[in-house]
Amino acid sequence: MFQRSRHRHAAVAAGVLALTLGIAACGSDGETEAEDLDGNRVGAMESYGVGDQFTATEALSFSLLYNNHPNYQIDKEWMFWEELTERTNVSLETVEVPLSDYEQKRGLLIGAGDAPFIIPKTYPGQESAYVSSGAILPISDYVDLMPHFQDKVAKWNLQGDIDSLRQQDGKYYLLPGLHEDVWTDYTIAVRTDILAELGLEEPATWDEFRDMLRAMKAAYPDVYPMSDRWSIPTPLGALQNIIGPSYGYDTMGGWGYQNATFDREAQEFVFTGTMPEYKEMVEFLHSLVAEGLFDPESVTQDDDTAIQKLATGKSFVISTNAQTLVNDYRPALAQNNPNATIAKITRPDSPVGSVKAGSRLENGIMISSKARESENFVAMMQFIDWLWYSDEGQEFAKWGVEGVTYTKDADGTWILDSDIDFIGINPDASKHLQKDFGFSNGVFAYGGTTELLQSTFSEEELRFQEAMGQKETLPVSPPKPFSEEEREQATLWETPLKDYVQQQTLQFILGQRDLSEWDAYVAEVEGKNAQQYIDLVNGAYQRYQEEHG
Repeated sequence: MFQRSRHRHAAVAAGVLALTLGIAACGSDGETEAEDLDGNRVGAMESYGVGDQFTATEALSFSLLYNNHPNYQIDKEWMFWEELTERTNVSLETVEVPLSDYEQKRGLLIGAGDAPFIIPKTYPGQESAYVSSGAILPISDYVDLMPHFQDKVAKWNLQGDIDSLRQQDGKYYLLPGLHEDVWTDYTIAVRTDILAELGLEEPATWDEFRDMLRAMKAAYPDVYPMSDRWSIPTPLGALQNIIGPSYGYDTMGGWGYQNATFDREAQEFVFTGTMPEYKEMVEFLHSLVAEGLFDPESVTQDDDTAIQKLATGKSFVISTNAQTLVNDYRPALAQNNPNATIAKITRPDSPVGSVKAGSRLENGIMISSKARESENFVAMMQFIDWLWYSDEGQEFAKWGVEGVTYTKDADGTWILDSDIDFIGINPDASKHLQKDFGFSNGVFAYGGTTELLQSTFSEEELRFQEAMGQKETLPVSPPKPFSEEEREQATLWETPLKDYVQQQTLQFILGQRDLSEWDAYVAEVEGKNAQQYIDLVNGAYQRYQEEHG
């Protein structure tokens, strides 16, 4: 019931034009009547548009839920706070929550009606749980108050991405971070000195990647060439998320796993964990384990163990992103093996072609419904628009104060002060941009132009981004918003299905369950209400298209 014909690269674009035209027909946003907000404009600028610096007409304070990152614990003496108030006439009352407890605490505060007005660090999809209660604002009703947000959505052709956030009522409840282009960071890091030693080239496909591991294993038979990290709490979460999109879908496995994947050839959602493409990914990973190319302890080991194996020559290959390459792997190798070199490789291609998946939307902001009743509501929306969506506000949040934390050269290139470090730019500096100043803080600094995003990238990382930029970006899945009753039913099915798929996936990969039992596994998944769930998803998708398309 779940088997689908092989989805090839040539079919990626099938149906996309019709879908795009349907979504584009959705109603416009931000149709707020001015008189509805007459009593909520205290402190707001009478004239505020694209390029304007927002400055409240009187001193204001807004409450904000603050995700307190352990690597740069909040400091009320940061320059960020002082400069923000000086520029905007706004101060922020932070409700601080440790990173490890953020999602749980956020839910408790919203459920109790005690959430601050501004609720950042919310990833697309997480807002859905709070829609039916009315605790968060249908923010699409008020984006007319946000000229910078609207400008970037229009200029970067982001409306289709925004539409993916819409709920059953056709509105969206999250202000996402906006990127000019898809940003791919996670990939595989490889010991390049081993490649040179063995006369190997960087692999261009996943088949070549396996051949590379085979060559390493032949030369070092006592070594597992690849031993991975980021398996807690999702075993092989990063690796499956890296490999999955190679098979032509914007969701697949690991961190990115969702029970429903949109098949653009069939123009319907299918169950992810039983797709032929998902099976191919499982078979590929199984082959690595079966041939002794991949460390089976990767499924349970913590990050420190994985890094130590890499550092001591017990492995040569590991999942990575730009920061872990610089901050974790290279220092560990330098301490244990000074002659070792390691680098990110361009994500390999698969038979469907050279594709990448990703969203141009990042974590964003929910607004408490209580904020709508504040006399300062319009001013708050203007403030949010300036800080999170204007070019000037994004530059400030990322780089700080020109002439103090950074300067610009004649070409407009940002140059960090030589006594300030950030992601290894000035490794011997005495100060740190995040820890000592509060800039490049994940609560405030995200999204923006590709130029701003890449302004802190090394030449090496820029080359990686250029290579990834040559790949075709897969379209995002269309909206499939549940009604309140459907959401309650879906919740009963989603977690058991996901847990079972991931459990069985690992058994197949590790050889604890023979791949000849795949059909039996498919039947087991069906017995756990997979088809009923997919029917529910497709019903929601079709209804949304009929009502809002």
